[in-house]
Amino acid sequence: LFTFIDREDSFGQDAVLACSALKKMYRRILVSGASAIESNQPEQPGENTALKILFVHLHGPIDIIAARLEKRRGHFMPPELLQSQFDTLEPPSAPENFITVSLEKSLPKIVQEIESAILQG
Repeated sequence: LFTFIDREDSFGQDAVLACSALKKMYRRILVSGASAIESNQPEQPGENTALKILFVHLHGPIDIIAARLEKRRGHFMPPELLQSQFDTLEPPSAPENFITVSLEKSLPKIVQEIESAILQG
């Protein structure tokens, strides 16, 4: 999952954060900060108006992701953990601000789709 953060204040910088954020609560913390941990209230769109966050859910079949993972050298995640990542995943859903992009597309198409979503946001 990639996260695009657009700071609306004049001192901020746009950023792209690459992280797994597999669970809805992890994404909520990215949006709302530590207060999300203490709150049992349902998430609200626009909880933190200083940040505009777009989650990019890179979606694909486990066999494609496993093949790509096997080709990586020096990566911290062993391929044996991939199934547990799929088991843990809580895909983004409304009211989260997200797009889902298929990993079965070519890399240029994936990048184009993400760039389009960021520019429209």
